[in-house]
Amino acid sequence: MERSATQDVLITLVVSALLIWIMPMLITTYTLTVLIIYGMLGLSLGLIWGFGGILCFGQAAFFGLGAYTYAIAAINIGESTVPMILAVLVPAVFAALLGAMMFYGRLTDVYLGVITLVVTLILFKFVNSTAGPQYVIGNARIGGFNGIPGFQTLNVPGDPNAYIWGVPYYYVCAVALVIVFLLVTWLLRSSFGRIAVGIRENETRMGLMGYDVAARKTVLFAIGAAIAGLAGALFANWGEIVTPNLFSLGQSAEIIIWCIVGGLGTRLGPIVGAAGLAYLKFMLGQQSMIDNTLIIGLILVLFVLFLPRGLVPAISGLFEATFGRARRRPAARRMRRARHG
Repeated sequence: MERSATQDVLITLVVSALLIWIMPMLITTYTLTVLIIYGMLGLSLGLIWGFGGILCFGQAAFFGLGAYTYAIAAINIGESTVPMILAVLVPAVFAALLGAMMFYGRLTDVYLGVITLVVTLILFKFVNSTAGPQYVIGNARIGGFNGIPGFQTLNVPGDPNAYIWGVPYYYVCAVALVIVFLLVTWLLRSSFGRIAVGIRENETRMGLMGYDVAARKTVLFAIGAAIAGLAGALFANWGEIVTPNLFSLGQSAEIIIWCIVGGLGTRLGPIVGAAGLAYLKFMLGQQSMIDNTLIIGLILVLFVLFLPRGLVPAISGLFEATFGRARRRPAARRMRRARHG
């Protein structure tokens, strides 16, 4: 039986609070913070791909745009509140313009993937080539392959000297992920979310029913970009530097792998896939015997072959098969007694 919205929110809050409290006992908050950020980035693609059917190879472009927007705005403003807002708005507007051109142009999935990939590569090449002193936005030098260091990191709104870092920053990122997760849950439970899933299943039928498919896909695309931009801004504050590698092809590929391994069509799957594979990558980074890319590629192949639905749907199905059968047995016995009694 499907849970009500209130039950969903309560379960999310309780489980999140327990994880936020327990996980620092197992992993350092510095590492946990970036895992949370990657989880948010995975959720951004999981929303538009898993529920909207939009395969985007350029989610790293929105991630990098959010990070660079924050860094440039923070240097010019000297405070973090407005830059955080701009880091969400700029990728969203960019995605809305790009999405409108693609979706109203009635491009198929293959061309959507190619265009988003090309846009990411263009941004990567452009940012890499901005090392000269002429590439300046206000007081901020873009820095080319050296990136942008030394910007104002997250502070208490209105007080630039009250920095938020370390353990408090971990809690900020964790709460931000919970809020985004709840907003995504609300969106998917709304009529807009149900129509988006309908478009994923049969775009032609939804168009014949009178829905503006291109407009709804554009809005969903922009929402996913906004979440990725927020993740980029949080990542910039965590690393205290932004570099062109945020736009790299490897970053784009990793986000797709996170969603496939975690489980498309679920809210939790991309988060679990992102955090799990990112932590595995960190652990593998401490050794030099095996190439990290080889291990990640092998994991992807194994999941595609043996768990094509992903980790979270597989665990959910196993749980339902185990405990659902146990719950159904007493009900079946009562029905037999009633029938023979």
